[in-house]
Amino acid sequence: MAQEKCSKAVALIVGATGMVGVALAEALKEPTALGGPWKVYGAARRPLPSWFPASFLDEYMTFDALNLEDTHKSLSKISHEVTHVFWLALQVHEKEEENIRLNSTMLDNVLRSLTSSNSTSLRHVTVQTGTKQYMGPIFDPSLATDKMIPHEPPFKEDYPRLPFPNFYYALEDLVASYAETNSFSFSIHRSSMIIGASSVSVFNLMLNLCVYAVICKEKGFPFRYPGNRYMWEHFSDVSDAKLLAEQQIWAGVTEKAKNQAFNCTNGDVFAWKSIWRLFCDMFELEFVAFEENGDKEFDIVEFMKDKGEIWEGVVEKHGLFRTKMEEITCYPALQTVLGFQFQHVCSMNKSKEFGFLGYADTLKRIRVWVQKLREMNIIP
Repeated sequence: MAQEKCSKAVALIVGATGMVGVALAEALKEPTALGGPWKVYGAARRPLPSWFPASFLDEYMTFDALNLEDTHKSLSKISHEVTHVFWLALQVHEKEEENIRLNSTMLDNVLRSLTSSNSTSLRHVTVQTGTKQYMGPIFDPSLATDKMIPHEPPFKEDYPRLPFPNFYYALEDLVASYAETNSFSFSIHRSSMIIGASSVSVFNLMLNLCVYAVICKEKGFPFRYPGNRYMWEHFSDVSDAKLLAEQQIWAGVTEKAKNQAFNCTNGDVFAWKSIWRLFCDMFELEFVAFEENGDKEFDIVEFMKDKGEIWEGVVEKHGLFRTKMEEITCYPALQTVLGFQFQHVCSMNKSKEFGFLGYADTLKRIRVWVQKLREMNIIP
């Protein structure tokens, strides 16, 4: 007997335990959520962490999106229900060609599983990417050469693609192809560096800095800035996880936003020296100005590589949610970002013109997220 298509809003968040996944699940369950009330399915590779509020999801499922059989087995049961897919899943490796293969396979397996039935209810797919769209594969050492020149900031959505392999381009092409064949709409959401609260996100800028600050506090190390003078003094932006969630929900239910790509950043800018002062205040550390480093860049990768045991001691001492430092941090990525020689800033004009007016005060929100990480018992 054929299953009936679903008329109410049913979300599937793939990558539900990451920073934006947590914020998105919470936002969808708000009584004022656009397009609601929502039924929310969450999915990820690993079991739900103990810090994840059970009230944010109607059901949680685990499957390996790289495995079509496993993916289909999990999603075939709900394919007649799901109206909106929020794609937040991410696999990151050094080689960009491998990133293209893995991330495309995961999205392909999920979309194939949801659209293979005649009773599919799928209306919209949001895909979260990022500013690598405008910079190129900056984390692939074989490609990140002097020839890879980023677009002129502020980054704008209509900039042409750079002539380098990029898994963001592959995901955009894949979802657009599925949308055309299966008559659903899509939207692309390009984030900057994300601030939010989770222990399982691949690039958690905040948690990197929090762990570093906690270790400096614990052992009396100076809290040195691990970047160049340019980033210390020039402007950058970030994307708040809650704001990303709000933009994705808005795009998922707004006719004008269909089949569009949008930047999503907080709408303000900062210099890294102001972030450094903020972290010193939050963690009661002495402020070390860039000038006091003797104008020599500090290698945080080298400094942190043997600090895993110290972090284990901190976790034990404070009874924190059990994590390993190497699983919750990625200092090479932080070092790359703080070594930019251009202002990492996006334009939010297109988003505003299409009707999304959300914004966030970055310095205030960092305080909120650090407090959230403490409440989740991830940091002391």
